[in-house]
Amino acid sequence: MSTLRLDSIRFLDWEPVSLEVEAGGKIGITGTSGSGKSLLLRAIADLDPHEGEAYLDDRARQSMPAPDWRRRVALLPSEAAWWYETVGEHFGGLDASCWEALGFGPETAKWTISRLSAGERQRLALLRMLEGQPEVLLLDEPTANLDVDSTNRVEALVSHYQTSTGAAVLWVSHDESQLRRTSEKVMRMEGRRLEAIQV
Repeated sequence: MSTLRLDSIRFLDWEPVSLEVEAGGKIGITGTSGSGKSLLLRAIADLDPHEGEAYLDDRARQSMPAPDWRRRVALLPSEAAWWYETVGEHFGGLDASCWEALGFGPETAKWTISRLSAGERQRLALLRMLEGQPEVLLLDEPTANLDVDSTNRVEALVSHYQTSTGAAVLWVSHDESQLRRTSEKVMRMEGRRLEAIQV
């Protein structure tokens, strides 16, 4: 896996962000609504206009096709898109343990997207993203719509994926206690800049 390095990433009128997330590392980002957390993740994923550059190890984002970058540096938005009628059509071939990790059974593949709750969509979107084996996870409020049990399952699955693959993780959440529990370093978006929090 690779280290994610941000070199003066700047969007709108926010201060430039320079940051490094080592392979196998996890940084949490918190902040109030509208502080720019989601915009930062979208800039890193190269989905919104921005200045500066992002790197996987020493390879710049601009040196590779956008689809390749977004496959390797995967964004889980707060509301993921679904384009087929059933759940299974969005996946390759997951074994039962993958479904069970987030509280589903293999029969979930036959469910229609329209019957899913917001929380079910959120968990399945994470599972879909991990199936692509990304090197960097950009997680935007991945447990915002979940109960305690589902939140614990998501945290455990991300931790397992990170440990087993060496992926780097940027985890955005309003829940600072969650970030202190799951991340090695916590930062806050405030006043159009990203600052470290003393833990």
